[in-house]
Amino acid sequence: MDLREFLAPAADVARRTGPQDRIVLSSRVRLARNLKGFAFPGWAKKQDRIQVYEKVAAAVAEVPTLSGCFCESLDKLSALDKQLLVERHLISREHAARSGGSGVVLNRQETLCLMINEEDHLRMQSLRPGLQLRQAWAEIDALDTELEAHLPYAFSPELGYLTACPTNVGTGIRVSAMLHLPGLVLSEQINAIVQSVNKLGLAVRGLYGEGTEALGNVFQVSNQMTLGESEQTLLEKLDKVLRQIIEFEENARATLIEKNPKMVYNHIGRAYGILANAHIIASKEAMNMLSLMRLGVDLGMFPGVDRSLTDELFLLIQPAHLQLLHQEKLQAEERDIIRADLIRSRLRSVSRPGPPLPAGGSTE
Repeated sequence: MDLREFLAPAADVARRTGPQDRIVLSSRVRLARNLKGFAFPGWAKKQDRIQVYEKVAAAVAEVPTLSGCFCESLDKLSALDKQLLVERHLISREHAARSGGSGVVLNRQETLCLMINEEDHLRMQSLRPGLQLRQAWAEIDALDTELEAHLPYAFSPELGYLTACPTNVGTGIRVSAMLHLPGLVLSEQINAIVQSVNKLGLAVRGLYGEGTEALGNVFQVSNQMTLGESEQTLLEKLDKVLRQIIEFEENARATLIEKNPKMVYNHIGRAYGILANAHIIASKEAMNMLSLMRLGVDLGMFPGVDRSLTDELFLLIQPAHLQLLHQEKLQAEERDIIRADLIRSRLRSVSRPGPPLPAGGSTE
């Protein structure tokens, strides 16, 4: 099965909607599991990793929820294929660097994805657009139960599920959401928010997780510890914090429009001007400019323009997706030119931004 034919078109991905998706781009619940009797992937020999992969792949074939899914060993995928999965947040950058004995399982809707032999033998995740933590948890919990009927999980009555990293021991759950927070960044409140969230025992990371920067004003918020708290407690805790951050972001936007609309108009107008006229643009600059344009769409400054346009471009301009549009291999300088051409073409019918709407004035 060809991965590129299996993946949904970027336009379809961009049109996926969910609750609070002005600010919450996606919700994710991930579970870490290991098989009893096998060394963790970081210590396992290649033959042991291959054996684990085969056991998990066999279990996947027996699970009705994953019927018709994409299931493949990473050594059968090209570097471009793996980078496409990273850019869609379906696998981690660390997993993309692995080969023999590691694999990926993905359902057609791209709501369920399994990483085989990443840091743990099995990392399964449910992804949903908008704020849908409870729905993501229900989906991954059901899949976990189905798989556990076919796989012998490593479990301790005292500690819970055993994992390669101590921070995942216990429930093995990682709950997270991807947030678009340009209002807090422009109003210079983001650092205070990050510090407050950290004090609550939660982690704030960049676009691609740990050790990455918040490109396009996008931040990941997740739990840090999994031992000693139930899945339901962790879900409720993160959901409460996320709703507070949403409120802070909405208030920041409203305050900026009320007290300093010219500053907002300037940032968004300049971003549109660069995107609509640049002939060379790097992915980092393009993502930051598209973030501001997305804010402009949310504020009603681009009448008739749907947010899916900026969300699709946010995906298409990333290196692997851009490469996918062209048969020949592109160098970084060539990508910067083609990226600019693509953006200019897609924005040709978009008029320059108008004045911001009054505080709270969204086109939604």
